[in-house]
Amino acid sequence: MRWFGPQDNVTLRDIKQAGATGIVTALHQIPVGEIWSIEGIKERQQIIKEAGLEWSVVESLPVHEEIKRATGDYLQYIENYKISLKNLADCGIKIITYNFMPILDCVRTNHNFINEEGSKALLFNKLAFTYFDVFLLKRPNAENDYSDEEKANALVYGNELSEDEKALLFKNVLLGLPGSKINFTAEQILSLLDNYAEIDNNKLRENLIYFLSEVAPVAEELGSKLAIHPDDSPFSVLGLPRIVSTEKDIKAIFEALPLNANGLCYCTDSLGADPKNNLEKIIDDFGDRIHFLHLRNTFRESENIFRESAHLGADTKKEIIIEKVLLLMNKRKVSLPMRPDHGFLHDVDVKTETYPGYFLVGRLKSLVELRGLEMGIAYKPQNFKY
Repeated sequence: MRWFGPQDNVTLRDIKQAGATGIVTALHQIPVGEIWSIEGIKERQQIIKEAGLEWSVVESLPVHEEIKRATGDYLQYIENYKISLKNLADCGIKIITYNFMPILDCVRTNHNFINEEGSKALLFNKLAFTYFDVFLLKRPNAENDYSDEEKANALVYGNELSEDEKALLFKNVLLGLPGSKINFTAEQILSLLDNYAEIDNNKLRENLIYFLSEVAPVAEELGSKLAIHPDDSPFSVLGLPRIVSTEKDIKAIFEALPLNANGLCYCTDSLGADPKNNLEKIIDDFGDRIHFLHLRNTFRESENIFRESAHLGADTKKEIIIEKVLLLMNKRKVSLPMRPDHGFLHDVDVKTETYPGYFLVGRLKSLVELRGLEMGIAYKPQNFKY
């Protein structure tokens, strides 16, 4: 399970009792771009070990925005990244997740969609996002990214919102990075967006490949695995480029640098939010480069709305995915780390302040379902007829 560190209200004891054995975490207190020291890594490692758990995966070792833009001190930040990789490897931690999404990480417009049974989930509504972008944030030239019909519908949608609902929409979209409870302000986000005015998909991909050409050989030599997280959501937001959204994107990244250390965090929700992505084919085509698994699920209500769903029985057929993953692990003779990514907010967790999607009971339910499904598939009689 993911743990955000000593300040996380979901404790290591909670996670241990949930049945997890490994921890996915990061040194969130270290400013992005600075070196993770061996002392800092070992200190966090010891806390986790004393709780009877193991720090299995880093999520994330963040990439500085200047690396993504190839500006300023980006060469020094790349050198710092290499040193952090070496320090992690020296401490025995060799699976490192990262992303190359400019500015914003996971973007959702509603953090409290009410499910039929009363639990709450994360949801993305393009209509709400369009209203936020054009009429609340008023991003320069945002109107050019939407059709006249989309803008008209968004305005109708927004006119029905109260002032409190508009403020909540603004807050939800600009939450910032996981591990942070600080929202971007309008001034901050507009200034950051201006830094990407001249960077399109091609330029951002060029910058990613350069970054990987520097750090992936270091990881390969250390025996470490880099696992890039797909874009979440898998389409442009706020006019920003997106380069890890499709099967074609993944193929381009791997072909540009054909090292096994240059790998993928296989996130079924991020990739599955785009119905054009064939999740089974991604395993077939890139299985050797999958180093970490995020298993969650989505339900697409319409072309413009998707929400995070129960792990079983939504758009992604988890029984098919897990069976393919088990076959892949058997073929590669490895055990790929997995975490149940994002869970519902149940009433029992309402008073426990934590990051959206990272509630204890919701993730515990997801872990139980996924482990049960895995065990059932792993031990089913091959000739059993359903």
